[in-house]
Amino acid sequence: MAIQRTFVILKPDAVQRGLTGEILARLERKGLQLVGMKFMKATETQAAKHYEEHKEKPFFKSLVQFFTSSPLVALVLDGDEAITVVRTLVGSTDGRKAPPGTIRGDFGISRSNNLVHASDSPESAVRELAIWFPEPLVTWTPATQAWIQGD
Repeated sequence: MAIQRTFVILKPDAVQRGLTGEILARLERKGLQLVGMKFMKATETQAAKHYEEHKEKPFFKSLVQFFTSSPLVALVLDGDEAITVVRTLVGSTDGRKAPPGTIRGDFGISRSNNLVHASDSPESAVRELAIWFPEPLVTWTPATQAWIQGD
């Protein structure tokens, strides 16, 4: 079993549409362990640092503006192959093309307002966690862990 830590943001459109609880419930029901959560409004500095790989692209300014337009929910999740599991649950970037049963497939119809950001690699998770969760995270073991993860 490869326990990983990953980073997820429920973007401003997810918060504004009242989907925070539904999305978090899907992640937890899958068996991912919540170890960090913040309801916050991103600063321009955080948003720009988060999306720095897109800095030279024409959509960068509107991306930062969207990200800072309203509160978001930042999450840290642990679990067996958590990065792949979360990205599968989230679905492809374009909600119009994401399969039904995924978060974007069930709730999204946009490529840009696509509800969720999820780290795409262990390296991205480490970089993004440093931006959004510089403080120590909670360490705990759910009583159900053995039932979810098996042997």
